[in-house]
Amino acid sequence: MGKPTGFIEFKRELPPELAPLERIRNWDEFHLPFDEPKLRAQGARCMDCGTPFCHTGHVIAGAASGCPINNLIPEWNDLVYRGKWQEALQRLHKTNNFPEFTGRVCPAPCEGACVLGIIQPPVTIKNIECAIADRGWEEGWIVPHPPGRRTGKRVAIVGSGPAGLSCAAQLNRVGHEVTVFERADRIGGLLMYGIPNMKLDKRVVQRRVELLASEGVRFITRCEVGRDLPAGKLLEDYDAAVLCGGATKPRDLPVEGRNLKGIHFAMEFLTANTRSLLDSQHRNGDFLSAAGKDVIVVGGGDTGTDCVGTSLRHGCNSVLQLEILPKPPDARPPDNPWPQWPRVFRVDYGQEEAAARFGEDPRRYRVTVVRFIGDEHGHVKGVRTVVVDWKKDAQGRPVPVPVPGTEQTLPAQLVLLAMGFLGPEDTLLDQLEIERDARSNARAEYGAFATSRPGIFAAGDMRRGQSLVVWAINEGRGAARECDRYLMGETSLP
Repeated sequence: MGKPTGFIEFKRELPPELAPLERIRNWDEFHLPFDEPKLRAQGARCMDCGTPFCHTGHVIAGAASGCPINNLIPEWNDLVYRGKWQEALQRLHKTNNFPEFTGRVCPAPCEGACVLGIIQPPVTIKNIECAIADRGWEEGWIVPHPPGRRTGKRVAIVGSGPAGLSCAAQLNRVGHEVTVFERADRIGGLLMYGIPNMKLDKRVVQRRVELLASEGVRFITRCEVGRDLPAGKLLEDYDAAVLCGGATKPRDLPVEGRNLKGIHFAMEFLTANTRSLLDSQHRNGDFLSAAGKDVIVVGGGDTGTDCVGTSLRHGCNSVLQLEILPKPPDARPPDNPWPQWPRVFRVDYGQEEAAARFGEDPRRYRVTVVRFIGDEHGHVKGVRTVVVDWKKDAQGRPVPVPVPGTEQTLPAQLVLLAMGFLGPEDTLLDQLEIERDARSNARAEYGAFATSRPGIFAAGDMRRGQSLVVWAINEGRGAARECDRYLMGETSLP
């Protein structure tokens, strides 16, 4: 490394951000510029640890430890320290098709496995990654590279999220004719409509889509395979197909009053908001507005946080985020050692903004909804909750047990269900007669990605269930490799 003592000399530092009360006035990304000397100093903190864990991508106790796409993190940290930005970008693109996405929205399991993180705050890997990618766009280093020859093989990809896009990029790179089908009106899947604009500016997504199109990838929007196009056409018109449709079946909350108006799945809320923002800057009114309402978000994960941040920007009257699980500890517990992903208490952007707006963190832990209460017009007006204790049942499994006397009624004119997803929708997989695993996902072994139908592969959340953007990229790349091998008998793809 260029600065063996960098981790001793420099402290972890992140880019400044707009103040919460200022940034909730608009839908822009709120991270401010970080000057180059500071970025290079952060790269210098990478400590030449000998055996780096940051790029290993192992799964430990069900969670990623290190980077799932095996980014060459120590290498590009060192190159940034030395000021060799273009070489750093080349290293980054060897493993990651879309570092400008992961540099913004990935929870950074790499930082959780950083060796320096054992004794000090870890290296700012995610921020450096984003800076490298953004510098590449600004300097004009990221340009189209269409393949030099075409193989004559045609591949259909269903779904244009991170798995579908990374798969398309890789298959196009080796010369196959790639067509991506997307049922929405814009390309990007959850990158476009599942993640709010202030977290991932849609111009960042669109410029990468345009780059892929200029390299030869064909995109077809407003076409749902299985409805607008019979799924069997994939086998008739293409030499192979890769299913990357995601795990889009939301987990419901079937309690009394669920049919009341004003109760929506989180993705309904987030998708309509972003579409209206892009179409008309919200002037068309074609979205679910939280303005002037008491909002209850059921679910404590990233999607719930996005609902909080979006509601604040609408001008909600209040917002609470209910989480059935206990509050995480402030430090790693003994059963969560390094290099596992640290399951600790964090304050994300939405909670920070809510605290600034209303004076306290919006999250309520160990709370579950037992009933929705409606008004005379059939619209939700309140949520009945109860506190739970987690106890083990006869099989030793932890289960929530209501605590007597803790029921409470909270006002709510808008309820958003952000409790995760149960698996892929049925139409496409049923039409293709694809075998499922025990969780209803497309059955396809990791590493092979081949489904029960020859020539049809599956990747991303449709295969593994709800997961991270970085895992979707990993799977899209892997499925492309195996699809290329199927088509050509061998492959040069990593």
